[in-house]
Amino acid sequence: MSFQLTILGTGSATPVLARNPTAHHLQIEQDGYLIDCGEGTQNQLLHYKIRTTKLKYIFITHLHGDHFFGLIGLLSTLNMHRRIEDLWIFAPKGLAEIITIQLKYSDTRLNFKIHFTETQTEKSYLLFTNEHVKITTIPLIHRVPCCGFLFQERRKKRKIIKTSRPTDLTFEQIKRLKDGEDILNDDGSIKYKNEDYTIPSLKSGSYAFCSDTLYNEAIIDIIKNVDLLYHEATFLDELLPRAIQTNHSTTKQAALIAQKAHVGKLIIGHYSSRYKELDTHLAEAREVFVNTYLAVEGETHKIRDIKL
Repeated sequence: MSFQLTILGTGSATPVLARNPTAHHLQIEQDGYLIDCGEGTQNQLLHYKIRTTKLKYIFITHLHGDHFFGLIGLLSTLNMHRRIEDLWIFAPKGLAEIITIQLKYSDTRLNFKIHFTETQTEKSYLLFTNEHVKITTIPLIHRVPCCGFLFQERRKKRKIIKTSRPTDLTFEQIKRLKDGEDILNDDGSIKYKNEDYTIPSLKSGSYAFCSDTLYNEAIIDIIKNVDLLYHEATFLDELLPRAIQTNHSTTKQAALIAQKAHVGKLIIGHYSSRYKELDTHLAEAREVFVNTYLAVEGETHKIRDIKL
């Protein structure tokens, strides 16, 4: 069972040799979830040995190039690898049209079906759910429509204690015990008390991805108490006026959001190309929120293992 994040890109709009544009990969159970897809993302997936055959869902925060210019290349490669499984893409208005035109004029005929869902970026709402996770949008303030995403594992069933499991349990009774129910006799008395034969499952994990945004306290209630928060920190705090001008955040602002939301752990990224070293980014953020870490390409964070 798995819920983990691998960081594929940490840079911002202007390319630098040491950093790739934004892209994060989540593995939740056996499915792959890609968040943003900057140029070169498919190379990063190869580099860090992430299986694209498991990629099922793609989430694009906004339509600035450093967050989606790698998508058409990835789709083309998936097609050349003879993918036939459906793919779900969630993005603001316009992406479906862009991809359709690119496919049309390159005469690319996909072997698989894409399900496009247009995101509403001005409100928070339940965007998608399956048996493993529910995903909620996080409205962000940027120059174009933009939203982040909150990934919350669904509540897990209780686990049967194998050493004390009665041998006469039916499949239906096992299911009811996992659902937290007691097993009753015909007269209504308790035959198998749930707490005697089951234990709680692992704590469900949560991850919030907040890409390009002006400092915005309206998101605090949405992301409150998440295990892991990624929040952009394009600039050091001395360039606050520049951050405001470009609808971005500073190190201290990202840390302040984490502090006020009582998150477990903060990762900052989307560094401006003007910065060659990032020690000051980390130091400034930790002045406000101690449990802050730099986004590092290739690093994997096991979200469910993080302790609040």
